[in-house]
Amino acid sequence: MASRLIRSKPLLALSLLAAALFSQGVLADNEGLAVTPTEVTVGQLHSATGTMAISETGSIQAERLAIEQINASGGILGRQIKVIQEDGASDWPTFAEKAKKLLVNDKVAAVFGCWTSASRKAVLPIFEKENGLLYYPTFYEGLEQSKNVIYTGQEATQQILASLDWIAKTKGAKTFYLVGSDYIWPRTSMKIARKHIENVLHGTVVGEDYYPLGNTQFGSLINKVKLKKPDVVFAAVVGGSNVAFYKQLNAAGVNASKQTLLTLSVTEDELLGIGGENMAGFYASMKYFQSLDNPNNKAFVDAFKAKYGKDSVIGDVTQAAYLGPWLWKAAVEKAGSFDVDKVVAASPGIELKTAPEGYVKIHENHHLWSKSRIGEVLPNGQFKVIYESDLIEPNPFPKGYQ
Repeated sequence: MASRLIRSKPLLALSLLAAALFSQGVLADNEGLAVTPTEVTVGQLHSATGTMAISETGSIQAERLAIEQINASGGILGRQIKVIQEDGASDWPTFAEKAKKLLVNDKVAAVFGCWTSASRKAVLPIFEKENGLLYYPTFYEGLEQSKNVIYTGQEATQQILASLDWIAKTKGAKTFYLVGSDYIWPRTSMKIARKHIENVLHGTVVGEDYYPLGNTQFGSLINKVKLKKPDVVFAAVVGGSNVAFYKQLNAAGVNASKQTLLTLSVTEDELLGIGGENMAGFYASMKYFQSLDNPNNKAFVDAFKAKYGKDSVIGDVTQAAYLGPWLWKAAVEKAGSFDVDKVVAASPGIELKTAPEGYVKIHENHHLWSKSRIGEVLPNGQFKVIYESDLIEPNPFPKGYQ
């Protein structure tokens, strides 16, 4: 009996040591991830340069603010968050290359990144192959669901369909001119929009045009809009092209007094470059505007401006990017682990009652319950919120739009 007890002591010691190491995250639970007893490493992957930098800089800033706030409050599972930032440089192959580096070489526990659907589509196979976790902040066309992605922006039913319903009802719109940048999100979004306009609203699409990313010449389009006289220009021009598009529209006399325009892609970030005076009276469909009047948003805006300057602005995707680290923290703490499979399993049902937009909840399909809002552009570069829906359940695969 005594000999069995003696032999069992080393086993007991090893068992206790293993338990202690496991609790510190240095054994199998976080195996393969850059997690130490004091630190966990994550990645940031956005365009800090190129035509998309005008849109993505805010995302970089908001994610950093969230991470700093989390670290200041004690971190996650007793660990401080370390960030490795990579620049996708507005180039989809570069996004793929950097995603592989972050997951394979740096072994990050999560990545906060991408903006365009083209960049997301470029990195998705890598996240799925390497079993990484991406928090994607941009409103997008839907028609996607992945175990390895948490989508913190709106999908089509929450933005495209909701805004078309609103403009048809409030403005009596029947004819639409569709325009976008030439890549996955605008083309798929406009395909969805056309189906809704023709099959649900019983309206007519009188024109549809796409332009390369970075395009700055819109004279031909403006002439066609003047000729067709649509009830609504429905726009999904992105990045730096927005500056040229809206300045040229205004210079040609196509303003809100003569033309209704609803954009899916201009936030306060883009307005900073465009100038509110060039878009005054036009509408944007988003779930968040900086001007939202609630205590969560006031605290967020104050913190953002304290860090990045009193003249900095906050757009929809910037706010959705800010949600990413907080949602990840909540899921990690619920799982009690940084392990991707466990964090993913813990994510559905996570609520964030402190979200600047008011309230969000992760659906089983990895998208967020959120509201649809319409903002009217003011000359000062902000938006006046003129419509707000109830919470909309996310549905990335709406019947009849695939």
